Amino acid sequence: MKRHWTAHLSILVIGLAISSPNVTAQSEPAAPPPLADITAVRPSERLLHPSPILVYARPTERDKLRLFEFDALGPFAFAKAAVAGGFQEATKSPPEWGSGWNAFGERVASNFGIELVTTTSRYGIAEIFREDAAYHPCECRGFFPRFGHALISTFTGRHGSDGHAVFSVGGLVSPYAGTMTALAWYPHRYGVKDAFRMGNYNLAGQAGGNLALEFIYGGPHTLFSRLGRPKTPDETVAAQDP
Repeated sequence: MKRHWTAHLSILVIGLAISSPNVTAQSEPAAPPPLADITAVRPSERLLHPSPILVYARPTERDKLRLFEFDALGPFAFAKAAVAGGFQEATKSPPEWGSGWNAFGERVASNFGIELVTTTSRYGIAEIFREDAAYHPCECRGFFPRFGHALISTFTGRHGSDGHAVFSVGGLVSPYAGTMTALAWYPHRYGVKDAFRMGNYNLAGQAGGNLALEFIYGGPHTLFSRLGRPKTPDETVAAQDP
């Protein structure tokens, strides 16, 4: 009963998050707001983390949908699920699923489901708080500034027309929503403590995903910067700026 109650509660929280009226696309796309002068941001709003994004344009509802589709259903999501499934296959976790190709497929599918719930929760909660949940690559140079930006972005979202960084409830809660939901298909011996422990790993995985987007796949200075991740509006503006 406790397992079913936990799974149902997690699904209810996710449903409330994604049912926000702001999630649905507007009938007419809103005109992009004028670029804000980041020097005009009040000091109190810059205490959390000074934004390394020099040019910010708040995404439209269509932009949010495209970024969500990539994060939830794109090749990067499948790659993360395959890597996590491979690690679990090597460590035989959970052991009840055995080993071999069928077990590997089951583990990959499980991790993809966890990632899908995590991403849906993150974007849905961001809509409730009117935040921009997409990852914005750093426009700074140097390994350590970019590394720090990727890690801090795990717990922050962009808010307002100037895109200043704020603490993100969805960034912290969504990894645990994903693993709590996984109790619905995990072996019966797994409980809330196990889901919380897996949530810690999932949170670390989100940080690792941001590092991959920053250095490998999604940023302006990455190994595969021209591949298929949709650009955020500020990336598009920056690319057009001579």
